[in-house]
Amino acid sequence: MKFQIVLFDGFDLMDAIAPFEFFSAAAISSPENVIVELVTAEGKRLVKSGVNDVEIEATGVIDPNAEGVILVPGGAGDMYGDGPNSIVTKLKKASETKLKTLLQKAMQNPNITLTTVCGGSTLLGMMGLLNARHAVTHHMGMDALPSMGAKPVQARIVDDGNLVSSGGVTSGIDIAIYTIEQKLGPKIAHYIEKVFEVERRGTVWSNKGQEPCFN
Repeated sequence: MKFQIVLFDGFDLMDAIAPFEFFSAAAISSPENVIVELVTAEGKRLVKSGVNDVEIEATGVIDPNAEGVILVPGGAGDMYGDGPNSIVTKLKKASETKLKTLLQKAMQNPNITLTTVCGGSTLLGMMGLLNARHAVTHHMGMDALPSMGAKPVQARIVDDGNLVSSGGVTSGIDIAIYTIEQKLGPKIAHYIEKVFEVERRGTVWSNKGQEPCFN
């Protein structure tokens, strides 16, 4: 099983690195063969984050055929406007790279769960990958989701089958533990919570069961 964390120019450090560390600890703790890797659409390279231009080395290319998880972080930069350093501009640039084709293929793979942190779901929306899907993003971007074809849900984590999204930047920790629980089991997830001395917070919404009715 492979846990792939996607990097692109302008990505948010915490969105990516916090889940990477949690996944890595879970891989060590699991009896299964679990590979955790930082990847890009282009392959091995240094990737400049949107946080003070800190560079992180990705070691491989995104594999849309591997069984497991692909996590897409959001961007970091100016939160307002559409200037060259804005989050919107950085996400748009990423949406126009090879990343779009690779994530489209990943969504067609029944053995992959595509997960997002913060603006990662907005990035998918820019690629046209949220049509008729339930999702959450950073609270400042929720109003934009319907225009991308998505069905916004106010929750910490939104589980829509092979697409699982989470809210603001710190929700990367929550979705990492949730993903570990779904893929490697609740005992390992509980152990990881204890190792990092963290407790999950917020509501997990799942696209299951009956819709509420109002009579």
